[in-house]
Amino acid sequence: MDRAVCRLGERQARHRTQPRGAAFGRRILKLERLLLAQCAASQVTRKRPFDPIADPRWGQLISRDSRATLFHSPGWLLALRQTYGYEPVVLTTSPPSQSLANGVVFCRIKSFFTGSRLVSLPFSDHCEPLVEVGEDLGEFANLAASDQWRYVELRPVQGTPSIKRDQSGFREAEIFWLHGLDLSPSAEELFHHFHTDCVRRKIQRAEREGVVYEEGNNPTLLEDFYRLLLRTRRRHRLPPQPKAWFRNLAKFLGDHIKIRVAFKGGQPIASILTFSYKNRLMYKYGCSDERYHRFGGMQLLLWRAIQEAKEKNYSEFDLGRCELENSGLRIFKDRWGAHRSKLTYWRSQTGKSAVDSGHDFARKFLRLCPPSLLEAAGRSLYRHIG
Repeated sequence: MDRAVCRLGERQARHRTQPRGAAFGRRILKLERLLLAQCAASQVTRKRPFDPIADPRWGQLISRDSRATLFHSPGWLLALRQTYGYEPVVLTTSPPSQSLANGVVFCRIKSFFTGSRLVSLPFSDHCEPLVEVGEDLGEFANLAASDQWRYVELRPVQGTPSIKRDQSGFREAEIFWLHGLDLSPSAEELFHHFHTDCVRRKIQRAEREGVVYEEGNNPTLLEDFYRLLLRTRRRHRLPPQPKAWFRNLAKFLGDHIKIRVAFKGGQPIASILTFSYKNRLMYKYGCSDERYHRFGGMQLLLWRAIQEAKEKNYSEFDLGRCELENSGLRIFKDRWGAHRSKLTYWRSQTGKSAVDSGHDFARKFLRLCPPSLLEAAGRSLYRHIG
């Protein structure tokens, strides 16, 4: 609705003159109400925020949109809210009384340390805006100026989002590698394309050495996973995610999450967390005891996950993102025959984040911290860096 029309309706409502007759007065009143209603509707259509956890329309949209992943799900959003206090919100142009035609999900992050911002979505590798192809995301995401957010961030998978960058201020912020393994070949063909020494022989050695594989979603396996995570994060000089994060994932994602642990002589030596959603299996977290790397526990876990995905007729095994400069992790994922593509995060009002300096501090200061202190640091820091 044109702003001039809105103003016209408002002026006529405020300065109504005495009508010449009853019929004429009724027509004027009807016109005024129509103009004001259209004006109000036009202002609302710019953005209609709602709670995706409470509103069942969000679950209906992601169930029918093939681009939706587990990161869009109410369970993931519940875990984010319960663990870090982030408030999820979806912006749509659909009226409250209608089913959703589109939606972009964000979390409101309010931090005295790193600033207030909207992120779609924190601690999620990617989160595709569920809008029509070519639809301008400026109507959904250009909130930095109006709501005083430090920045607004989008994490689409399918290339450059449709944003009028000259108007919205969105620019490339971070770039990662995203690895995905096509599961259409047979299990034998997939195995044949793995790297001979670093994957296939490691799997064979794990089986030969009697490495035991267990899977599930229970507190015992979660404890095994978290002990290995503490060891791995310390080795990488990083604080771990709080244990509450993984407990909430296990609680709110239910059958969608699986903890996989490899044991050697009763000792947990490697573990991964995988998520299943629709026709995709996702590898999200991995950790290991470096003293047992030679036994191929990590390779065995990933191979078991791939075999399960094949049995369930999944189309893809999402191996997740990695930083461009992390050549070790990139090569590890390349060796599984996965396809590698660029994953770009987009931000408005991009600047150097305090998160960067926080990471540097963690690497330098927490290098020799005992696991108990690392865990406390993770509980304190992670809610600021989503």
